[in-house]
Amino acid sequence: MRTVTSLPYAVKEDEHVWIPLSDSVRLAARVWRPTSSDTDPVPAVLEFIPYRKRDLTAQRDSIHHPYMAGHGYACARVDLRGSGESEGVLTDEYLEQEFTDAEEVLAWLADQPWCTGRTGMMGISWGGFNALQLAARRPESLSAIATVCSSDDRYADDVHYMGGCLLSDNLSWASTMFAYNSCPPDPALVGEHWREMWYERLEHSGLWLAEWLRHQRRDDYWRHGSIYENYADVDCPVLAVSGWADGYSNAVFRLLSELDVPRKGLVGPWSHKYPHLGEPGPAIGFLQELVRWWDRWLRDVDNDVMDDPMLRVWMQDSVAPSTAYEERPGRWVGELEWPSSRVVDTSYPLTTNRIVNSPDEVVETALNVESPLSVGQFGGKWCSYNAPPDLPYDQREEDGGSLVFNSDVLTETCEILGAPVLRLEFTVNKPTAMVCVRLSDVLPDGRATRVTYGLLNLTHRNGHDEPEALVPGERYQVDVLLNGVAQAFPPGHRIRASISTSYWPLAWPPPEPARLTVFCPGTELVLPIRPTDAPDEVAVPSFAEPEGTPPISSTPVRAGEQRWTVSRDLVDYSSQLEVVKDLGVVRLDDIDLEVARRAVERYTWVRDDFDSARGNVVWEMGFARDGWEAKTITRTVLSCTSTEFRLRAELDAYEGAKRVDSRNWEYIVPRDHL
Repeated sequence: MRTVTSLPYAVKEDEHVWIPLSDSVRLAARVWRPTSSDTDPVPAVLEFIPYRKRDLTAQRDSIHHPYMAGHGYACARVDLRGSGESEGVLTDEYLEQEFTDAEEVLAWLADQPWCTGRTGMMGISWGGFNALQLAARRPESLSAIATVCSSDDRYADDVHYMGGCLLSDNLSWASTMFAYNSCPPDPALVGEHWREMWYERLEHSGLWLAEWLRHQRRDDYWRHGSIYENYADVDCPVLAVSGWADGYSNAVFRLLSELDVPRKGLVGPWSHKYPHLGEPGPAIGFLQELVRWWDRWLRDVDNDVMDDPMLRVWMQDSVAPSTAYEERPGRWVGELEWPSSRVVDTSYPLTTNRIVNSPDEVVETALNVESPLSVGQFGGKWCSYNAPPDLPYDQREEDGGSLVFNSDVLTETCEILGAPVLRLEFTVNKPTAMVCVRLSDVLPDGRATRVTYGLLNLTHRNGHDEPEALVPGERYQVDVLLNGVAQAFPPGHRIRASISTSYWPLAWPPPEPARLTVFCPGTELVLPIRPTDAPDEVAVPSFAEPEGTPPISSTPVRAGEQRWTVSRDLVDYSSQLEVVKDLGVVRLDDIDLEVARRAVERYTWVRDDFDSARGNVVWEMGFARDGWEAKTITRTVLSCTSTEFRLRAELDAYEGAKRVDSRNWEYIVPRDHL
């Protein structure tokens, strides 16, 4: 990334600003704005997240907020209530309190003498979510949003559940927030009040995972904050962005299809990162794109931003399987509208071990699969954070426990854009079962790179609101929706569809092993084929090189460690996936603060004992400066029986060497068709 030191506007920074709310709670903000805004007001852009502006996001924030301020915007990075230096307690994500707080913050920004009264919201992940959610509430000043790596559907397409299956990222993410919420504010900003604020958080923030486990179907808990319930609520322009290695790319397609406002979509090869910091590359000049977006909708500049294709995506070329890539080869393609009339859903029947072109090639048969728990151990993370390497590995490691269907060797390039579907006709021998469908690119040497996948809890076959037990032996038909993707399969390769009845530890296994019988004819793969023999309708303008303002100065104190290890003991048949994400110790030089973060996730199981599935996540967070030291250690353990989930958690907080708080939680939650 190119660092930029010369900007159109000189920038001033207010490192710590209190924003008062109507209930007397104060939120902590960091504001960058043009120096000239004292006399020449500018629009304001809000990023509203709980990830600690003072330290944990300080380096990232320093790259893009001063950049946008230098292009004529007042940029406010505000910590949610109960996070960072903000007062109060944070007790869950996307609460009504969060929305009303955001509305007050937007009104405060609009009312400042340096603001024109027009605002925008931007954010990645949590900040992308609440930008969408606030857009649906239509606060008076909000004129446009940019939502990155977010979702319009909190139940079906978020970190918690996928296709009605419980994701292990639900445990991982809950453990992350459990750790973050245990951290103190910085005494250098809040003064002696810091300890009282810290203890209040430790006592009242709670264990969010217990609440998330209590809601195993789509109910009012998940409908709240899901604009999927009524897209018409959104009435401001929307820029929706994600990456193919991220967990949230599907929402871009739905937002383009369902919203009735000026909108643009952008999907690159990236993991869960802003595109100017995008990994795998190529990263792009996303901050330049943001400035164009804000210029059009916050300043009424008559620029060409709406002349771009409605959807711009990175059409990925074939690569060998790997758990990490520096770059993904491919090219940018564009569609004038979405859904695109150029993309044609094309059905390919399945027969024994084959994907064929015509129903005439199908031999009537019934195929059985009952997958071992080991299927899924090379599936990577539901959402790639690119640290440690967390993309899926060679799918030959998974296909031995799956039904596998291969196409003939391709004689010409086949490109897909959108969401593949497996239309499945089946019976099953248990009342609760799941299916995982993987689509892979098979290289001439046999290596298989997963392109996309989908999960479905088969008790949710008629919807996520009211799951229904399966009747063993009864024949059903379902559509299993896979994640959207743009992928080119070259000549000499094959396309492979694989079906399994477990995908642990990416998703929690069903209560007991289930045998799935797949019927042919009756089962087919539907691919969204994008033509390669016709020129694109519109040229995709090239992106500028990524750039940003210089990040704040930091000094490594202790190196981190990244590890992703799969192991198996052939004496007692125990297996383990261990993920170590140790960010080491870093000193933020400007504020002389040392920050330490280390997480270890362990997912274990024994043979094919579905009751043995267990996840254990330990986090350590530490902050130190001039004799002041605060540290927390959190541990979350999730296990199960065939009828219930068992959750235990521990929290220990230390001031220096003295333990100042210790708490324990224990819950039993019945399984609900899961």
